[in-house]
Amino acid sequence: MIFNLLKATFITFSLVFIGGFAFAQANYFNMSYGFGAGINNSYTDVKKGGIGYTGYGVLDYYITPFLTLGLEGQYGMVKGGNIRTDPNNRQFVNKYTAITANVKLMLGEVVNYNKSEFLYNIRGLYLGLGIGAINNNITDIVRYKPLWAASAPGYGPFLGEDKTLELLVPLNLGFNYYINDGYGYMRYVININSQLNYTIGEGLDGYNDSRQKFKNFSPDIYNTYTIGFKYMFGGLKYYRKTL
Repeated sequence: MIFNLLKATFITFSLVFIGGFAFAQANYFNMSYGFGAGINNSYTDVKKGGIGYTGYGVLDYYITPFLTLGLEGQYGMVKGGNIRTDPNNRQFVNKYTAITANVKLMLGEVVNYNKSEFLYNIRGLYLGLGIGAINNNITDIVRYKPLWAASAPGYGPFLGEDKTLELLVPLNLGFNYYINDGYGYMRYVININSQLNYTIGEGLDGYNDSRQKFKNFSPDIYNTYTIGFKYMFGGLKYYRKTL
């Protein structure tokens, strides 16, 4: 009799424990903040872009664990060209700041990852789209060709502005690796991200010459390649799938 009572009590507590653990695993924090850094590469009106740096901070709201709305601020240096090797002897350095709002959709939102270990491991793969503004600050630029230039020595000035504010459209491809805390909740995120940034204007490189004289038909673009860290916090929300 006592044995049966102990057995029933053990089973009851086991079910409560397992049920509570499963419930915890299906809940997530609805906010996160983070930071990161990496390199960038530019594609502008000079013949060859250069390698610069980018740092960022982010604040995200989680509609679900795998669908977010966020704000991102960036600071960095974009550069390109070379006064000696560029066909027009042009080069620039832009120490920019930018802020964008974005939406990101992760693979975990659209697949049943609970039935596949592979899908579970890559559930943090995502695509993102945003819109915002970039503040261009050209700190170094060639406005006049040097006197030793092979063609049109002393030509200038190359038209353009040193300070501009322009529309920015970022496209993101990245991966979130989730780390649980001691209670089984997703709490920490390691992020790897590639971002393609379209700027609407001619301020990224500081050159805005006539299209009749220079090839200038493509938007100014810079790509960033970053690694970062996020910390999840805020209120708990329930999710339909085990996390």
